[in-house]
Amino acid sequence: MTVKKIILIALFVVGVVALALVPTLVESDSIINLLISTFVYAMLASSWNILGGFTGQISLGHAAFFGAGALATRMLWTTGFPLVPSLLAGGAAALLLAMIVGGTAFRLRGVYFTIGTLALGQILYVTVGNVLPKIAQLPPLEIATYDLTHRYYVILAVGVFSIATANALVKSRFGLGMMAVRENEDAAESLGVNAFSHKMLALAFSAFLAGLAGGAFAYYHVGYYFNYPFSPPWSLDVMTMAYIGGVRTIIGPLVGSVFYVVLKEWLVLNVGGYHLIVFGVLFILVVLFLPGGLVELWERIREAIARRVNRKESQLTPLELREDRLAE
Repeated sequence: MTVKKIILIALFVVGVVALALVPTLVESDSIINLLISTFVYAMLASSWNILGGFTGQISLGHAAFFGAGALATRMLWTTGFPLVPSLLAGGAAALLLAMIVGGTAFRLRGVYFTIGTLALGQILYVTVGNVLPKIAQLPPLEIATYDLTHRYYVILAVGVFSIATANALVKSRFGLGMMAVRENEDAAESLGVNAFSHKMLALAFSAFLAGLAGGAFAYYHVGYYFNYPFSPPWSLDVMTMAYIGGVRTIIGPLVGSVFYVVLKEWLVLNVGGYHLIVFGVLFILVVLFLPGGLVELWERIREAIARRVNRKESQLTPLELREDRLAE
């Protein structure tokens, strides 16, 4: 294990511990709610990134898997099923849906695949709204014993599991095959990479993690319409977060989720409904001028600083360079 990897793992552990301590240090429920929303968005954006970022299959219907997970978890948990199996059942429901539609969806390529996923999300949104038009309300006993801190820790644990799973997947041999399919599907096939199986497995992992995020959403909210998790914003917003943070990276969707949630809260308070226009313009600018998102911007800043330091050292005489280093 390299030093860099050890440092990254250590930073990840420190970050998780710091987040775990937040409820003991912060008394404001609004901050806890904001963090929970960020966790859910980060999970969903990370799951989208497996399919859209690392495999190159741009989905506009990821809300279908998020909604399937939320629906299954809510139905089971509110009828007395244990929480953890209910969350896993939500992931399994999303996985089953992905396997049903994946074979047909991957017959399409490029923009046609994207349009097909958008149609899937819209079909389920309308269908669930017609079949289950009522509000998914928690039972009175659950409302009376509602514990925000407990939900915070449950959703944090699910989020850590999701991010760790996505990271392990991307770093594996299978992850390399996914990226080969993304770069050039025909070339990958000629080198022995089964493009269809890699896309199906990427879809399976992506859908399962999206279903877990949906289950976390269902456990957190007191009441919402059953078709709300299937609505288009859950697909479009998470794609925006992934691109703003940086697709094709593990940390990108996490950075994008934090940036998106914080900026959205500020914009809603200050400009109201116009925040949608701001995010639309921001998304276009990122895609056109900063395709690597905030992660790429950070790398550019680091490279610029490194070049400036190297240029300064190259202009120093050997004696000045020695004195400069001794002073450090």
